[in-house]
Formats: sequence, C-alpha cells, structure tokens
Amino acid sequence: MSEVSAGRLEIARLSTADADFEARLDALLAWEGVSDDEVQRRVADILEAVKTRGDAAVVETSNRFDRLSASSMADLTLGPDRLRQAFEGLPEAQRQALATAADRVRRYHEHQKPESWSYTEEDGTLLGQQVTPLDRAGIYVPGGKAAYPSSVLMNALPAHVAGVGEIVMVVPTPDGVLNELVLAAAHLAGVDHVFTIGGAQAVAALAYGTETVPRVDKIVGPGNIYVATAKRAVFGQVGIDMIAGPSEILAVSDGGNDADWLAMDLFSQAEHDEDAQSILVSWDADHLDAVGDAMARLLPTMEREAIIRTSLSERGALIQCRDRDEAVALINRIAPEHLELSVEAPEGWLPEVRHAGAIFMGRHTAEALGDYCAGPNHVLPTSGTARFSSPLGVYDFQKRSSLIGCSAEGASTLGRTASVLARGESLTAHARSAEYRIRD
Repeated sequence: MSEVSAGRLEIARLSTADADFEARLDALLAWEGVSDDEVQRRVADILEAVKTRGDAAVVETSNRFDRLSASSMADLTLGPDRLRQAFEGLPEAQRQALATAADRVRRYHEHQKPESWSYTEEDGTLLGQQVTPLDRAGIYVPGGKAAYPSSVLMNALPAHVAGVGEIVMVVPTPDGVLNELVLAAAHLAGVDHVFTIGGAQAVAALAYGTETVPRVDKIVGPGNIYVATAKRAVFGQVGIDMIAGPSEILAVSDGGNDADWLAMDLFSQAEHDEDAQSILVSWDADHLDAVGDAMARLLPTMEREAIIRTSLSERGALIQCRDRDEAVALINRIAPEHLELSVEAPEGWLPEVRHAGAIFMGRHTAEALGDYCAGPNHVLPTSGTARFSSPLGVYDFQKRSSLIGCSAEGASTLGRTASVLARGESLTAHARSAEYRIRD
C-alpha cells in the first residue's frame, strides 16, 4: 500500500478513485480470526483436562500460564467482602465515576427489557410469548495488557436487568496482580462470584462446571485467541455472545471537525492493541492531510505510542472518497464496530446506514464516551459481523418460549389444517394426533 509518512507515523492513504482500491481495501480489512491447528490442539487439551479433572486442572493451568502459585481454588476465589473493600478503597473520584457509569448503563438497558405478551383469538385460542431470564451467566473480563472495569459493567448490568439469577465472573491476574477498579466494578455491578482465572481454562470451568466454579448457561465477554477458540469449542454446551476480533473504528468526516479531535479518536482504538483498526474516510483531501499531520504531531505524546504506531501502520488508513454517497457505501461495506459520523446533521445519514455496531453522531460525540459511560453497551460486533449481529444487551440474557393454548373449537379448526399438512409429509401419527381433536 502507498503510505503517508510524517515524522514517525506511517499510515496507508487510499482513494476510491484508484483502480486497485477494492483489492487494497480487502487487504486492509482482512482479519483471520480463526486459530491455527496448534492453538486449537492446546485449547482442546485444556478443555478436556478441566472437564475431567475440574478444579485441579484449573489450578494447574492457571499457575502455568499466569505465573501463579495457587495451591487450590480457594486461592483463586474472591468473596463479596474483598470486592466491597476494593470499591471502598478507591479514590472518591474513581468511586463516583464508576457509580455514574453504572447508573447510566443500567438505565439505558432498562429500556431494552422485553415483556412477555399474548393474545386470544375469537375462538378462545391463546397465543403468545413468555420471556424468562437465564439462571446463570458467566462473564469473561480480560486482563493482561490492560484492565477493563468498564467491561464488568457492560457485561454484568444487562444480565442484572434481564433478571439473571446468578452472575459468575472470571478475570485473569497474571503474576497475581489484582486490579482494584475491576474488583470495585464487580461489587457495584452485583457480581455473585469472582474467580481469578483466565484463558481456555476459565472458559472450560464456566462451560462444564467444577467442584468450585458453577456451570453457567451462557458465556459473554472478549478475550485473546485462546479464549475465542475455547468459546467456539464449547458453544452448544453453553451459549456464547460472539467471537470478538480486534477493536475498530471508522470515522467519517465532512471536513468540518477539528483535526486534533479526529486524530485522538483514531488513537483511542489503536491504543487497544497492535491489531486494532482505525480508519478515517472523507471527500476532503486537505482535511485528510490535516488529520494525518495532527496524528504525526500528537503520536509522540501518547503513553502507548508504540502500540498505536504499529496498529496504524499495519491496519490503519486515511481514505479519500468522491462524495457523501461513496462514504455511505464504504460504511456499509466495512460494517464497523464503532462508526463516528463527524458530519453536519448526522441524523440524516441514519436511514442509509445499514451495518454498524454503534453509531456516534455529530462532532462532539467521541467514541470513547460510549466505551465508558454514555449508556449503550460497548460489547459490539467486530470484523464486519455488524452485517448480522447486534450489541450485547438485555435480550442476550433472556430466552423466549412460545405460548400455545387451544380452545376446543380452536383445536378442531387447527386440527383440520394440521392433518392435511402432516399427511402430506407422511407423518401419520402427527395427523392422527391432530385429528383426535377435530369435532364432527
């Protein structure tokens, strides 16, 4: 790819007018999220070990991969008193920020809560849907390069709003380092159990259950390639939310926004990890140049400069399109996790945007606000899966049961139709079962 370089920053510069644009865009967006055979073999071994040996296998693998010295699961278990201690020990500003974010996330998700419903037909037949929460949910909170108390809130609070009876949290603690903000968030979000385990062994413990870790009905939350591979492998034994890829942002600007603001918006995703993706689209070439210059100037001021630089050079891009219509086409082609519409009157774009995990509207709406405290969930579909997936929400922690209650008259009427269709499928027991209810 051609690149623009300013200072130490290198980022691809593309134009929809280039003959090879589609091929270059495909290469830019390509992300192989499927683990290789070796990773799958290792994960399979860990899953089998935990399934057959329970706690002992969890302790053994956690000691090996997270460099711990636990002698039993008791050393990897945190009780409610420890979570409360973490919350109460935070500086006042952090306690208040967590509480504010939790309140906003909870209130937003209250609006999502579906209700059971039914209706009765003229002959007395009742039809409807009953909504019930999961009994137990497991949330995986990443640990390692960064700690994510916001992920605790985003995963646990919708489960609470949904009415889930029990929430089990797992979080890796490499070298035994506990993050007080993560524990405080677990206290605030009402998590019932916390185990300081991660990786495939944590997924296995949640999926199969052990002597200490309760078996859950669904596992949600992002992790590394071992976590993603394990979640894929246990799907069917338990439900999962999604297989998450690297974080990504697509910003579309009409040229009217501050270049420094946009540069930092792109950095905010790039700093997650080297595989994260940050793309800016505009039909204003001078504006793209200005944002590129701002990125080069601001990059040396960033604490995670090396990660940002690698992310931008390997997966970032500044894309010049011809006009607004091409920008919309690119949005739906890319189907981004985060979409910033840094344009005048962004509401007018919404009917045309078909694929995006979360849409941030207007010049003042930084994606980072959604990560922490705006209210909507930050667990979003990545790698183009916004074409068919949605953000994590209350509905992910509930099930729907169909309700069918026939009156005598209704059973007779429906029985005639069912009989014809069943006999057409040569399923005579079905037909006769329906026919018994038919009135002469």
